[in-house]
Amino acid sequence: MEVEGRWDALFADLEAQAAAADHAERAAEIEERTRGELAGLGTVDRLRAADGTPLRLRVSGGRSLRGVVRRVGPDWLLLGEDAGREAIVPLAGVLGVRGLSRYSAVPVTAGAVASRLGLRSALRGVARDRLPVRLELSDGTGLDATIDRVGADFVEAAVHAPGEARRRHDVAEVELVPFAALTAVRRST
Repeated sequence: MEVEGRWDALFADLEAQAAAADHAERAAEIEERTRGELAGLGTVDRLRAADGTPLRLRVSGGRSLRGVVRRVGPDWLLLGEDAGREAIVPLAGVLGVRGLSRYSAVPVTAGAVASRLGLRSALRGVARDRLPVRLELSDGTGLDATIDRVGADFVEAAVHAPGEARRRHDVAEVELVPFAALTAVRRST
């Protein structure tokens, strides 16, 4: 009976080793699949999963923006800031994001319409409303203006006093601003 007990212990040990090797193999496969899935995610996928989440964005010009993600387009996001203010933030000017969870949206699950509403479309809406805005620029400066026109990769802005409506006699000048120079577009208060 003693020999039989030793055989049982030997087989139990072999089974435990096989189970441990199988577990390690599965863990490695899961890890590899996770890395592969992560490689397919874009910044927009990470940000879409953060809808309603407070974040801190580091943007060009040495500035930080804080707020809650309200909407994410293919190349911009709408950030709800303090006191009910909102900022359209072009993703091209974002240098870093803090406050994201570990979750991501599934790639390419944005609706067909939402995925086409790029920065140009968002800025056209602002131009159509004729609202005075503050254009925050990548060099750390800003312009108080009203967006007159939106081109393929630029806005033309009528520069005027902060918070004032655009009136022909109050326009100091019109400035063309490339999208690449924008870090945020805020409605003037």
